[in-house]
Amino acid sequence: MGIPKPLVQFNQTFIVASVVLSFFTTTWVLLAPFIVGIITLLTKQNPIMKVGKQFLRKEASFYRLEDRDQQLFNQWIATSCLGLSLLFFMVNLPVVSAAFSIMVLIAAGVALMGYCIGCTIRYRYMMWKYKRKKQKQAA
Repeated sequence: MGIPKPLVQFNQTFIVASVVLSFFTTTWVLLAPFIVGIITLLTKQNPIMKVGKQFLRKEASFYRLEDRDQQLFNQWIATSCLGLSLLFFMVNLPVVSAAFSIMVLIAAGVALMGYCIGCTIRYRYMMWKYKRKKQKQAA
């Protein structure tokens, strides 16, 4: 079963808001989406989406559904980048830290506008694996 699009957008909004807030306060704000990401990847349950689910007005199946595996892939990318941002912040490399958090901001922001960068990356990766498998079979 898929994930209702409003829940995906709620999570994306949380990520965008956290990154923007981190620019005006402290980079430590990124711990919130990073921890949520770790929890999501370990349990396959996103706490932000659980909160958002309470606000859905209709049954989950009524909404356009997003692929669960794709969302986990996207969460993996975002969590990795946020983790790297925090790591570079801790070792006093603020420009590199900002670069990783800006990548997350752009990806989540563009996703809210309708284009999924993570989807493109995953699609190209899956096509690469498929072509590689076919080449091995032909050899």
